[in-house]
Amino acid sequence: MACAYVVFIREGEIVDPEAMAAYKNAGTGSPPDPNVKPRALYGALETIEGEAADGIVIIEFPSMQAARDWYYGDYHERARLRQKAAPYRGFIVEGL
Repeated sequence: MACAYVVFIREGEIVDPEAMAAYKNAGTGSPPDPNVKPRALYGALETIEGEAADGIVIIEFPSMQAARDWYYGDYHERARLRQKAAPYRGFIVEGL
């Protein structure tokens, strides 16, 4: 079974710092999900093609369905705070 990655690309500066603070605080206190494996969290970024991003997050899941279940499950409400805070694009992509 192929793994899957959730990729979030922040395409601009944070426009609502309060929403971003609420987003960050919404994830504290929960036990970590063993299916969620962060692979990149706003690390150093070098643009080699296209427009530069302000930040990138890559999270690994055991399957496309596990990634969908996570995103459309409990995380979905929290994601609305992030989307309010800054412009983002998000993808689920199948890995190897």
